[in-house]
Amino acid sequence: MRLSQLAKNTPAIVLSVQQHDDVDPIAKRLNELGFVSGETIRLITRAPFGGDPILVQVGFTRFALRVSEAERVLVKEVRP
Repeated sequence: MRLSQLAKNTPAIVLSVQQHDDVDPIAKRLNELGFVSGETIRLITRAPFGGDPILVQVGFTRFALRVSEAERVLVKEVRP
């Protein structure tokens, strides 16, 4: 599933970040920020009416992302 589809406050693990080409600056930046395979992640909240941005937590750090950026992050839900 994509990070943009994750339900609020549902824990998940990052599987990968999709790259559109070999020199993809957005994918590179997401990786630099900590969106790497195996990292824990949680969608904290969304903007009203499903717009931008969304607030996500990677490890102990929170980031505001555009929905288009969150669609590039593939995650797997962690069920308690």
